Amino acid sequence: MAVSQTKPIELYYWPTPNGWKISIMLEELDVPYDLKLVNIGRGEQFEPDFLKIAPNNRMPAIVDPEGPGGEPISIFESGAIMQYLGRKFERFYPSEERARVETEEWLMWQMGGFGPMLGQNHHFRVYAPEKIEYAMTRYFNETHRLYGVLNKRLADRAYVAAGEYTIADMAIFGWSHRWERQGMDLEEFPHVKAWRERLLARSAVVRGLNVGDTEAKTSNIAEDKQAQSVLFNQRGS
Repeated sequence: MAVSQTKPIELYYWPTPNGWKISIMLEELDVPYDLKLVNIGRGEQFEPDFLKIAPNNRMPAIVDPEGPGGEPISIFESGAIMQYLGRKFERFYPSEERARVETEEWLMWQMGGFGPMLGQNHHFRVYAPEKIEYAMTRYFNETHRLYGVLNKRLADRAYVAAGEYTIADMAIFGWSHRWERQGMDLEEFPHVKAWRERLLARSAVVRGLNVGDTEAKTSNIAEDKQAQSVLFNQRGS
């Protein structure tokens, strides 16, 4: 039975590959949501009110005022958010067990590899104050390997899992959107390129990518040393 959403979901967000996962999914679901921008370059992710819902001081996070039993629920970690929304609205997350397992495999592949490794590639190519050749080569090669895995997966199918468009595609797509910054050449990965074109043909994907875009343009973290000091080299208190 389809679930309706009468009160907006609160989306705590900044336009990054992880943030795009949730903005795209909410646009695909066409449910009401209120955007709560968390400017990570200004350290807003460390504010006490935000930490109450996202104790790892990372966005995205959501608060659903119509959670289980009709009571509010807060959720952090993008993968957990996508699974929750998929279960609640019964879309983009198959209920048949084999299809669900396949979707979860590729969601976890993104969470464990095609995200962290690409993020390290970003860091050492763009942000690191000194160019460490070993680190740059290590993460560039791992990024290239992961694109190769994805390219092989998409060689004989339109979407990565379950024979349909799922949360796994949304999760992976956000990180693939910065392929140029990662030093990748999509001509080497034609099946990834075609898959990206299929997703970019979806109006909800384009809308999701544009959420918060105007605000983000006011902050250039690659050149903002103060923002970098906020984002990097944090330690436990």
